[in-house]
Amino acid sequence: MTDLVQILEGNTFVVSDDRGDIEASRTDPTGLFSADTRFLSTWVLSVNGERLTALSTDDLQYYEARFFLVPGTGTVYVDAKLSVIRRRVVGAGFTEELSILNHADEPVDLDVRIDAGADFADIFEVKDALRKKGSYQVTAGQHDLVLGYQRESFRRETVITSTESASYDERGLSFAVRIDPHAQWTTTLTVESRYGTLESLLARPGRRQARQASASMRRGLDKWVGKAPRLDTDSESLQSTYQRSLVDLAALRFEAMTLPGRALPAAGLPWFMTIFGRDSILTSLQSLPFTPELAQTTLLALGERQGTRVDDFREEDPGRIPHENRLGEMTAFEERPHSPYYGTADATPLYVVLLDEYERWTGDTALARRLEPVARAALNWIDDFADLQGNGYISYQRRNRKTGLENQCWKDSWDSISYRNGDLPGFPRATCELQGYAYDAKIRGARLARQIWKDEALADRLEKEAADLKRRFNRDFWVEDGKYFALALDADGRQVDALTSNIGHLLWSGIVAAPKAKAIVDHLMSERMFSGWGIRTMAEGMGRYNPIGYHVGTVWPFDNSFIAWGLRRYGYREQAAKVAAGILDAAEFFGGRLPEAFAGYPRQMTKYPVQYPTACSPQAWSTGAPLLLLRTMLGLEPTGDHLIVDAALPESIGHVALLDIPGRWGKIDAYGRSRHAARR
Repeated sequence: MTDLVQILEGNTFVVSDDRGDIEASRTDPTGLFSADTRFLSTWVLSVNGERLTALSTDDLQYYEARFFLVPGTGTVYVDAKLSVIRRRVVGAGFTEELSILNHADEPVDLDVRIDAGADFADIFEVKDALRKKGSYQVTAGQHDLVLGYQRESFRRETVITSTESASYDERGLSFAVRIDPHAQWTTTLTVESRYGTLESLLARPGRRQARQASASMRRGLDKWVGKAPRLDTDSESLQSTYQRSLVDLAALRFEAMTLPGRALPAAGLPWFMTIFGRDSILTSLQSLPFTPELAQTTLLALGERQGTRVDDFREEDPGRIPHENRLGEMTAFEERPHSPYYGTADATPLYVVLLDEYERWTGDTALARRLEPVARAALNWIDDFADLQGNGYISYQRRNRKTGLENQCWKDSWDSISYRNGDLPGFPRATCELQGYAYDAKIRGARLARQIWKDEALADRLEKEAADLKRRFNRDFWVEDGKYFALALDADGRQVDALTSNIGHLLWSGIVAAPKAKAIVDHLMSERMFSGWGIRTMAEGMGRYNPIGYHVGTVWPFDNSFIAWGLRRYGYREQAAKVAAGILDAAEFFGGRLPEAFAGYPRQMTKYPVQYPTACSPQAWSTGAPLLLLRTMLGLEPTGDHLIVDAALPESIGHVALLDIPGRWGKIDAYGRSRHAARR
């Protein structure tokens, strides 16, 4: 199988092979996708009836790719007299500049053919291999090819045009081309996605030639990167990883329809190019010192979609922050609940955490006041709807039995929550990190209430509730014979006693009583949990441990970034630097782009991080991990109108300077130097 090439812009993306061709099956994520629909499932170029061979592919920009091709058999002994260049830019659909160069001393006559087709699969149909229920139409005109799909009033269209004269038929388009000696032929193909109802079929705006679109997006990317703080370091790997993170964050931005001109981070490519409550919040937290505008838009977009009623199909409650929002056919016909879907237990307390952290960094009290009703409703949800067992803890149990998520914490795979022996508990489940998030939300909500909303009574109540939660949690979740916190409490209040990375999130939230912190840190940094590249999601020796299991032994960069932040919170500077060093070393092997997860094999066994086979890449909170690790290594914490800098770098990094950090202080520089470098 050839390598896949991905390019994206907003919520539109193209996944092809290394020739630029698309030959999608019902279950693979290749094609042109926009608004959760595959608008192109076939896009295959041939010359004189022959497929082409890839020489090289240039996909250095997230929105653009160039494919350098020759006709031939695919062997190394190709002596081609023709070369073909496809330059593709994603925007409103995509434009493709197709050029054929004749290197011979004689003219050539060519039959250039592009087979085109669209299955209009909903993203859920691609993931779950489901079949469609509507009807297809194909119209081949003199000047375009229109591929259409209709189900009742739901309508999608793909319109294909060319700047050079073409013959259109129901399976694609053809060109009869004559190229003089040492000359070239070029056409620009436009593939435009349209969506809406029968009464209002909307073309996506912004149709431009490939070179114009590329230049415009290049300027936008340069502006985005130019606004971020500048990094100066002796670590070339850190420098390239930082630049990669900024570019990938730019790629994963998209506009919510209700907030034109504002962008928030999608969760990841290819499956999650949409609003994703938890992922968007955590990515915004990671990137806050670098791109605070992402946090602002995330807060606004999620606040607009906050739950207002009890709806078991969508698992909605008043005050609950949504998990995922989709625009595809299955959502439109309520075959999936994602309009939006609310089945997560962590996004709601994390929303309050982000609002407080955003105000602390930016001084944007106006937004904190504007979103006061949203934050109050989120805080009320913790007590009024999330305590399913009446024991004062957030727990979850899906109400949509058909399509709802079974595990509604960040480790949402089916086997991620288990006892030490590997058995699975029943429901409801109260995972430990949810209690940490609730504690943090109450502490931060109290600060907002006292300083911004001017409600002393609410602040006092939240602080008392937080103190009581912390006391009870440190009693009920503590596994005495292991000296760590249980992964969860089950439906009977018994400890689900697997040792997992979730305990690191407890340090970040601050719910761990100080005398217990050292034991937690010792577990996190032990060989059972720390692979040398990062902290595993589950410790070696647990019943379900698997170094290539999704949430039961792999290493997640995002997870490690928040654990490192928590280590710093409790004063474990060297351990935080060690975690940062491992993850950043791994990033070098991945070309600066950290994947969603990688295998948990010991570093001394593999010498390099082993890829997890189906990890999303780029993925938002993995892209944000190096940014939070930078903040952690430099010890950046806002205090009033000042930024505290307390650097602790790993020995592998001699010095770091982060310049023009934006915040309520204006812009400020931060410097760090490792003790190892100082000795040199």
